[in-house]
Amino acid sequence: PHLELIRIGSRVPGSLPERITPKLCEIVKKYHPIYMNLHFNHPDELTPEVKAACGRLADAGVPLGAQTVLLKGVNDDPEVMKQLVHQLLLARVKPYYLYQADLTKGTNHFRTTVETGMNIIRALQGHTSGMAVPHFVIDAPGGGGKIPILPPDYLLDLDEDGAVLKNYENKTFHYPQPQNGTSRELPMVGASSSLSVCGVRPDPRRNGGLDDL
Repeated sequence: PHLELIRIGSRVPGSLPERITPKLCEIVKKYHPIYMNLHFNHPDELTPEVKAACGRLADAGVPLGAQTVLLKGVNDDPEVMKQLVHQLLLARVKPYYLYQADLTKGTNHFRTTVETGMNIIRALQGHTSGMAVPHFVIDAPGGGGKIPILPPDYLLDLDEDGAVLKNYENKTFHYPQPQNGTSRELPMVGASSSLSVCGVRPDPRRNGGLDDL
């Protein structure tokens, strides 16, 4: 067969969770690899029934991602977005895309500025698990495809000596380029575990953060 994988985009688990039956999940198991991107725009959509439906799909071996559209008056607040991405992870769904609203006729009242989405990503970055931070993208008009919109101020400078970086606390750091085929390694200060829990940042002063897990 020429199909190597199947990706499905759907609102069904969020709008009709009872459709995700054990029988349907048994059918899905026969056709892996299957990936699903689910559409959620507000934390209130993550009801117990919806979370159970997502759990059934996850138990059937389906990796789940979430696509969210940035909507004025719905989810254009950093705290609302943080609640949404946390609830998605608890439902075993990885926040994948945060879309700037398309130029669809009749929806202009839902559109936000691009800066609004960038500020939301800044509010998430470093203040929650990295797994909870989606890619902020614009589906470019005229068939340009999905273009990532990254907050531009994390990389302050880049030259042959290295990169000057700024983190979520506005602290700056220098990352050196490899020299003569070898990298100049710096001692690790305040290293933390790669394991994290939503809303909990490991204490870097305690065994790399592992004591906090």
